[in-house]
Amino acid sequence: MAPVPVSGLLSASSRGAAPVSLGRYFAGVAITVLAIVSQYFVPQTVPATQILYGNLPGDLFVVYGIPVVAFAFLVGGGPLKNWRHDLGRAGWQGLRWYGLLSALALLIVIVLAVIYEFVDPSALGLLNRPNPALQQATRDPWFFVGFSFVIGAFEETIFRGWIFGYWRDRPGGWFVPATWTSVVFAGVHLYYGTTYGPAYPLIFPTLFLFGFAMAATYRFSGGNLIAPALLHGANDATAFLTLVSAELGVVLHYLVILVGLIVAVVHYGWGTGGPPTLTSIPPWPSGSSAPGPALPPLGAV
Repeated sequence: MAPVPVSGLLSASSRGAAPVSLGRYFAGVAITVLAIVSQYFVPQTVPATQILYGNLPGDLFVVYGIPVVAFAFLVGGGPLKNWRHDLGRAGWQGLRWYGLLSALALLIVIVLAVIYEFVDPSALGLLNRPNPALQQATRDPWFFVGFSFVIGAFEETIFRGWIFGYWRDRPGGWFVPATWTSVVFAGVHLYYGTTYGPAYPLIFPTLFLFGFAMAATYRFSGGNLIAPALLHGANDATAFLTLVSAELGVVLHYLVILVGLIVAVVHYGWGTGGPPTLTSIPPWPSGSSAPGPALPPLGAV
């Protein structure tokens, strides 16, 4: 199959494009992972590349630009075709999944912290190390509060729109793809591992469950990417907001989680599983049932 030009990014599936092969898909995934993790070793290995990695535009190009171009040519816009579908339902689904899985992540972290207290209490002290993502924002935190929503849009388009979206509506269900793509999403946040070392298992569940919540939002909204992007942006923005006001950032962060929990209670108490049923959406690619993404230290997640 010929590569899909960027100009046709959002119309490939409407033209009845043939299914994209697994080879093309996994090539896109590999390029994405390599582009993201390259920032952790390329500048140190090849100092001359600091001219690219040492500034925000260059870093953005490598971490987000390369994956977007790679997926646009290798996979096309099929998985993104419903990016603005049914925003009301998408917001509902996003809040309930974000609220539920954020609360679950908090519970898991508490349990793990208790275990660490008995097994390796010294590791808990490592969590006092400065968050490298927040350190970058200390000079202009308000810029990063706003910029969080741009980063959220890029990350959700890449990880949920393309990496997970390739599997949405395909045979075999969505749970397994949502799981392993969320592992990839959490795994590329290498700076958490290098910063917190043995304490990293306390952070991984939050990253993984956040990715899974966004994948579930994308799945149950019929492919909407606006709601996951806004939730992702809000999640990161409240982290950067703590640099301006620690109390306000924390309060807003947990307020969104609380709203999500309330939505979840209403959703499951509705009796029919929530608001009116999803509009039927054909699988991608249209008429086909066979198969042919921390991110970087620029945001809190």
